[in-house]
Amino acid sequence: MNNRYHGHFHNQFQTGHLRLLPEIGSTCLTPPINGFDIKYIQQMIFKKGPAFSGFFNQNFINSAFQPIFSPAHKRIVGYESLVRAKDSEGRPVSPAELFSPQKQESYHVLLDRLCRYVHILNFFSFEDDTNWLFLNVSPEVINNGKHYGSYFGDLLNETGFPPHRTVIEIVEHPVSNRERLVETVNYYKNLGCLIAIDDFGACYSNFDRIWDLSPDIVKLDRSIILGASQEKKIRRLLPGIVSLIHQAGALVLVEGIETQEQAMIVMDTDTDFVQGFFFSKPASVPALAAMPFPEFDKLYEKYKHITSIQGRRTRAAYAGYNKMFSTAIGRLLETGSLKDACADLLKHESVVRCFLLHPEGIQIGQTVLSDHCLQNRNEKFKPIREASNADWFRRHYLRRAIIHPGQIQITRPYLSITGAHMCVTLSKLFPTPDGDRVLCCDLICE
Repeated sequence: MNNRYHGHFHNQFQTGHLRLLPEIGSTCLTPPINGFDIKYIQQMIFKKGPAFSGFFNQNFINSAFQPIFSPAHKRIVGYESLVRAKDSEGRPVSPAELFSPQKQESYHVLLDRLCRYVHILNFFSFEDDTNWLFLNVSPEVINNGKHYGSYFGDLLNETGFPPHRTVIEIVEHPVSNRERLVETVNYYKNLGCLIAIDDFGACYSNFDRIWDLSPDIVKLDRSIILGASQEKKIRRLLPGIVSLIHQAGALVLVEGIETQEQAMIVMDTDTDFVQGFFFSKPASVPALAAMPFPEFDKLYEKYKHITSIQGRRTRAAYAGYNKMFSTAIGRLLETGSLKDACADLLKHESVVRCFLLHPEGIQIGQTVLSDHCLQNRNEKFKPIREASNADWFRRHYLRRAIIHPGQIQITRPYLSITGAHMCVTLSKLFPTPDGDRVLCCDLICE
């Protein structure tokens, strides 16, 4: 960070005592003629020691910063600014109390502007001229802020903080006017700021907000990583959620990572950024918050070791199917009966069905089911049970078999439409007198 700005602010704000505004009533906040502008808010800021604070509604407003890391770069790439407040007696004031929804609109607008000003001033202490600063903003505040005069562009000009290092973080909250939200977000984009959607997956944050705002970054709510550490189903969904957000044109940040187990779950996805107590806790002292997380090499070492073991186990588990596939294909060429050819294959405890495809994807004949599958069929899915002449050309197991003829291909787990359960499919293309065919076998997986 350019020190000339830091010196400028040191001289601009008084040190050690407050310059209080006229009394601001708790029931009536009336902005001056020019609104809550820079000069008005500067009167609420003071400097004591190395940090800046604000004084608002008998509360002291301070900053804390939590590092955000890139696992690929193994380093800090940004900091989320967080409010730490105390009352006049020095007792902590919770964010829920400070940002109470019962407060009037002007209260929230003024508090929001003061917090952002204080955070930017304190961020200068980091001596950092590269990384992002994430600033939380409520959707309702940015929707209504225009009624209180211009502000954020003026704030960037006043402080000299680069807009391209500023990430405006739209916190999870319902909005009453989507069009105005889009308009205001575009205002920040035109300034050159990045846009992040916070708490995606919680309550009101959903894909509609991604379509509306076209953010640069989407932060997954901590409930998602917590759920992924407790339920396999959510864990399987996480890579798909990350992929879908990427396809929408946004980078993905997973927040709320508190354990090594959760960190390993995130490592198994294509997540771009991580944040949480496991990597670094928020700190009000810049030197502490700026300390790098030293364990990325160990984290990668463990992840690569686990991935290697899983790969060997998978290959070993499916190696035996090579011989069974070859036997089944030989019998099929001799007898022409898929049921007879796959009889031994279907006795395996993991096998649920076998079916035969034309290289163009059309299923040849009926699906052959294992005895266990026949006995436990769910009648709810009877309408999709019949698969003769179904076209499976879109399936990866068919395409991969065609690309690698004569070799068994193994899919990742996916939901089988014919059984509505998770499975993996083995497939192999082989020649027949009537042309190439693809033998497929579904294995159930939990």
